[in-house]
Amino acid sequence: MRYFGILVFLVSCNALSAAVAKPLLFTALQPRLAADTDTVLKAPADTTKPVKKNSLSAGINYGSDALFFGRTGPTKYPFMAADVVINYQSGFFVYGSALKVLGYNHAVDEIDVGGGYYYRLSKKFTGTISYTRFIFNKESEIIKSASSNDINFKNSYDWGPFKTSIIGDYLFGKSYDIFATVSNSKYWESSWSIFDDQDYLSINPSINFIVGTQNFVQRYSIDHKYRLEANNIYIRNENGLGARANAKFNMLNYSFKMPISYNRPHYTLEFSYRYSIPVNVEGALLNRRESFYNLTFYYVFY
Repeated sequence: MRYFGILVFLVSCNALSAAVAKPLLFTALQPRLAADTDTVLKAPADTTKPVKKNSLSAGINYGSDALFFGRTGPTKYPFMAADVVINYQSGFFVYGSALKVLGYNHAVDEIDVGGGYYYRLSKKFTGTISYTRFIFNKESEIIKSASSNDINFKNSYDWGPFKTSIIGDYLFGKSYDIFATVSNSKYWESSWSIFDDQDYLSINPSINFIVGTQNFVQRYSIDHKYRLEANNIYIRNENGLGARANAKFNMLNYSFKMPISYNRPHYTLEFSYRYSIPVNVEGALLNRRESFYNLTFYYVFY
């Protein structure tokens, strides 16, 4: 597992010599959009026609900080992640992801595995339903480590001028939370090429907000009691006022995201910027407004 990310990177690079086809990316997967982790392969082709054959996608991603449902840890945790996704013609998909926080000795901090189903009810109405299992190194300090399982349900409708996505998440296991995320985005791609007639640029800016509970913040505080007491963010009374406030269904976060992608027939290189505004921050974390940066490369095999 120590070399999982390196292996995926080498496979992706070696695949650059594969035969190219007309640009057509996978559309079946965006299961972690609501969590805002940006660590699982995304699908700009969510805006295009569905793929009519099986595909495998592999990629790597760098992030400036680990963000989870509008919350971050007490310090910044920049990370590298590797992802593999298999999409089937039937609409089913399975995926795996490994994440390492930079600057720490752990080989791997997090492994995610899951699967789901992509459906298209009409040309403009699409959706996914998926399940993800989170597995963490016992020393992992990212705030997501307070969670174990997630059921994700997403519906998107393309109005023409913009697309609206409504995403529901139910977290259970170490903590129990429910979230609703609303995202409005507008996809645009260039009519001109950069180097030849097989590449193009695309942008997909979005405005997002998240409402939900934040019991995972309380769980994170309890799990890191001895480390966080020194930082004065440990909640001493597990059933106190702070814990009860975390259980309320409130607005959690507003954000603006701007991804810019360079696309070729089989691969995409994307840089994204997100400005996050946390609200109703309770309990252990004193989150503030923050900018996030991600750089992602992924390759699609057919």
